[in-house]
Amino acid sequence: MNVSLYIAKRYLRSKSSNNAINFITYIAIIGVILGSASLFIVLSGFAGLKDFTLQFSSQVDPDLKAETVIGKSFILTENEINQLNNLADIASYSKIVEERVFLASEDKNTLAVIKGVDEYFQSVVSIDSTLDHGSWLEQKSNQLVVGWGISNSLSLGVLNFTKPINVYVPKPGKGQISSTKNAFNNVKAISVGVFFINEQLNDTYVYAPIDLAKNLLNYEDNQISSIEFKLKDDVDETQVKTNIKAILGDKVILKNRAQLNDALYKMLNTENLAVYLIFTLVLIIAFFNVIGSLIMMILDKKQSLSTLFNIGATVKDIRKIFFFQGSLISIVGGLIGLVLALIITAFQKVFSLVMITPTLAYPVSIKLENLIIVFITISILGIIASKIASTRITKSLMKTI
Repeated sequence: MNVSLYIAKRYLRSKSSNNAINFITYIAIIGVILGSASLFIVLSGFAGLKDFTLQFSSQVDPDLKAETVIGKSFILTENEINQLNNLADIASYSKIVEERVFLASEDKNTLAVIKGVDEYFQSVVSIDSTLDHGSWLEQKSNQLVVGWGISNSLSLGVLNFTKPINVYVPKPGKGQISSTKNAFNNVKAISVGVFFINEQLNDTYVYAPIDLAKNLLNYEDNQISSIEFKLKDDVDETQVKTNIKAILGDKVILKNRAQLNDALYKMLNTENLAVYLIFTLVLIIAFFNVIGSLIMMILDKKQSLSTLFNIGATVKDIRKIFFFQGSLISIVGGLIGLVLALIITAFQKVFSLVMITPTLAYPVSIKLENLIIVFITISILGIIASKIASTRITKSLMKTI
């Protein structure tokens, strides 16, 4: 066995004759335990918040979306439709027409985005699960499903035929507008359902049959804004993208769910990194206790170190003793902290110890990557702290003992 490691283990297990040094050592170990536990709990909390936030957008975001590169729409030919139908990795796809519109009902109005969808849309995304009340729209009709925020702004009900919704969109063309009556295409529609996803989508989107949206925008039968795809399980997304791109060409750009929510992912990842760095700074401060504990231990064991030096141990060997001791404090403390954090996060998941609202528990998510990140962070900081403390042992110090 390595002599330095053996002595380090003995020093770690044995108590010093000086109670102050024992107290400092206990404080150092407790600091590492609490630091590692706190870091993992916070990372688990942010992972839970991330999953909780993204679950709402994932309900209405497809696996892949083909968006036009130039302008607001593109032409989808019958040949391209047949080729898409023959792709084995695609479970379903839906043609979409999307545009900003003006909604008015009686004396109230608001801006929105109308999203015309075909009959396959429900098989691409789980839109039914977002319906707060009412039902989903029927094709070949003037029915709308509106967001909860828009419904509230316009004071809409469901199936209120005495209060239709007027949908306006500017007519395409050039030149000066001579009459406001001729400046807009408009259609009267009725709300048949209200969805609730998140505040942004609730205040923005209105779903409509694709034919209604095409007529409102003067689109041709094969003219659409985008195509949304649902992929089969366990398929290679990159290969599917290549296959779709080969059919649709350069007129579209393909985005997956993460790319569709690029800003949201960046915000959540930035917040997660910021919290990690803040708690790492707290850990760095805690490891000053480890350095102090090791230096006090060096002073306490100076007679034993002198004996080791005189019988042939080198300064490097003596440094290794306290390097190993500090590393063991860090690793053992880190592991105990992780076990403690796992118990606390598991209790939160099972018993909902901390609540955001009376019915909503604070979400946490136990991830292996967070366990690895915390353990590596604790280990690196422990090694650095041990190295700093062990370098206090020099040849001149040994000779003066």
